[in-house]
Formats: sequence, structure tokens, C-alpha cells
Amino acid sequence: MKVALVHDFLIEYGGAERVLEALHEIWPKAPVYTAFYNPKSLGSHSKKFSGWKIITGWGTRLPFWQKFVSPYRIFSKSFFACFDLSGFDLVVSSSNMYMAKAVEVPNGIHVCYCHTPPRHLYGYHTASDWEKNFFSRITGHLINHFMRVWDFEAAQKINYFIANSKEVQARIKKFYRRDSTVIYPPVDIEKFTVNSRQFTENAKTVNHEPSTSYFLIVSRLVGAKKVDIAVEVCAKLGLPLRVVGAGKDLHALRKLTDRATVEFLGEVSDDKLIKLYQNCRAVIFPAEQEDFGLVPVEAMAVGKPVIVLAQGGVLESVINPSTSSGQATGVYFDQPTIDSLALAINKFLDLEKKGAFDPKVIQKHAQKFSKERFKREIKRFVEPKVK
Repeated sequence: MKVALVHDFLIEYGGAERVLEALHEIWPKAPVYTAFYNPKSLGSHSKKFSGWKIITGWGTRLPFWQKFVSPYRIFSKSFFACFDLSGFDLVVSSSNMYMAKAVEVPNGIHVCYCHTPPRHLYGYHTASDWEKNFFSRITGHLINHFMRVWDFEAAQKINYFIANSKEVQARIKKFYRRDSTVIYPPVDIEKFTVNSRQFTENAKTVNHEPSTSYFLIVSRLVGAKKVDIAVEVCAKLGLPLRVVGAGKDLHALRKLTDRATVEFLGEVSDDKLIKLYQNCRAVIFPAEQEDFGLVPVEAMAVGKPVIVLAQGGVLESVINPSTSSGQATGVYFDQPTIDSLALAINKFLDLEKKGAFDPKVIQKHAQKFSKERFKREIKRFVEPKVK
């Protein structure tokens, strides 16, 4: 069986790229077709794709494409429609912001793993505030109208949709009028749990006192992630906060506080990230309308509770005390506001004193989202359809 993988673009490393990695582990000989590939912008993560057969389209001939990947999305359907995939029995596309789903698969089965229909087309918060001025707002709405038509047309040609959460499954039904099967994205649970077992054995050498441990954020530093409210709340309450991640909002976030208790760590290695998870008090995840959210699952894999905005896919992974019969893995807050998050943190502190968060229970819950489970479910879904 000849298999090809298709991915929006390879210029940054996040949840979608982890899905692509897992798909490539299932089909290691499959070529990867993508609009753009920039190893330099991937930084240390570029080594994860070394040795892969990666094929880019005509978009890389556009001027300054490294800087204009987002504006060039108006051509994204054409980027993918130009690929010749006539020799493949199975094509699995990984689609999000761009239209990787728009590839033509004339002689095989096309399965689309949909992280979400493009957020900028359907009214969801995105990394950029393109409606901030009159000209970009009018132009953007006009362009988006035509792109929604193209996106809908591309979605009708797909044989099977896989959604990364029930949240995204509902969006696929609403915007594409298509059914889909939910397969949660992969988290390398073993990487976290093995290190956590070792960490637990050495716990006596680590200071875990609540008065000195910190809260943690792991996120791209862009508007929809709402990191600003966590920074402001922790600064006002005098709670230590460490922020992992990079993005265009870093400078603005630094200006929100001069408190030494808030540290911005930038991008960190996987080993350092695991240690940060291990030593934190809880992870704060304030992202709006998240499609799924891998960070809460990573935190839970280490046995740490999560304080999450009660929107989107995190409602499927994090268990709130009010609905859990004592099996809580985190705390919800209702609105992306400072007051709402402050109330949730106070609730967390209260529950923490009562011993509501059992690390073993939290880790066991995280096992439901393992990479091996993902690969097993993908193969189980795909194999009967290709035969």
C-alpha cells in the first residue's frame, strides 16, 4: 500500500506537528507534502524531521515566503491542489490553518485528520488581530468569504474525516456538514511518566513546599492563548509564575508586570520542560476555544493538576471537581477574565489543602491520550477502508 502524508506547513513545532510525527511513525516511508518547510524556523525541533522525504509546492517560489506564510494562505488551496498524488492508495492529510485537505486524490482514499476548520474563517480567536483596523477588517472579511467557499468545496471531496476532539467534530458538522470520527491526538505519555517515576523516587531532594513552588504556563505567546490574564493575576496575588514559550506578544506581556515572581523562559528543551512540569504546583491553561489542548494532558501525565478555561476541547480531557466524584484532575474557570481566573486559583488553593488532587489518579487519567493509543486507533480506522 502506497501512503502519502500531507501537512499544512512545517515552520513551527506544536500539536499538529506531533500528530504528523506519530503518523510518520505508522508509515515511515511515506513522503510528506506540505506548503512550506523551513528547518531554520523549527530550531532544535528540525532534527525530528531529518531523513524524511518532504516535498514542498510552488509557494516556496513566492517572494519572502518565510515572512508571509500567514498572508499567503489566500493561495493555500492552490498550493495543495498542484500536488500529483495519483500514485497513492492512501493519503492522510493533517489540516488546520491552511487547506492541506484540498489535495486531489484521484485513485486512492483521502482521510483528513482535522485539527479544526481554519479558525480565521469561522469566527474563532486566532494568533493575529486582523480586525484591528478598518482596511484589514474589510479586506479580510471579503477574502475570507471566498476562502470559506473554497474550504467547503475541498471538504466535500474528502472520503473520511477524523476530528481531534468532540469540539472539532461539532465544528466539522456545522461548517462542512460532514460526519467524522473522534481520535484524540497523541501525547508521548511514556516520556513524561518514566521521568516522573524517576522524579518521584528522588523527590526527597526536591523542594515541593506550596509556599515556594510555582505555577506554570506552556503556550505560544499570542492573543488567543490569553496568557496576559494569568500574568496579571499571578502578579497581583504575588504567586510565582513561570512562562514557557515564544511569540509576538512577549514584549507586551513583559510590560504587564515588573514583579520578579513572573519569569519568561522562552523556548526550552524537552528535558527542561519535563522538569518544569514536575516541579510546578499546577499548570494554568487559559486559551480560548481550544481545539483540543495538548499541554493539559502533558501536565496530567506528570501528575499535576490544571487550571483551565472551560471552553473547547479541554472539557474532554480535564475533570473538574464538581463533576468528578472525587476524581478531579483540575479546576475550570468560566470566563477569560482576571476575576474569573483569580477565583479559580483561589478554589484550587482551597482544594489543594484538602488533598483533592491525587497525582496517581491524574496520571492514570492521562493514559487515555497516549501516542500508542493514537497509532492503534488510526490503524484500526484506516485499514478496513483501504482494503
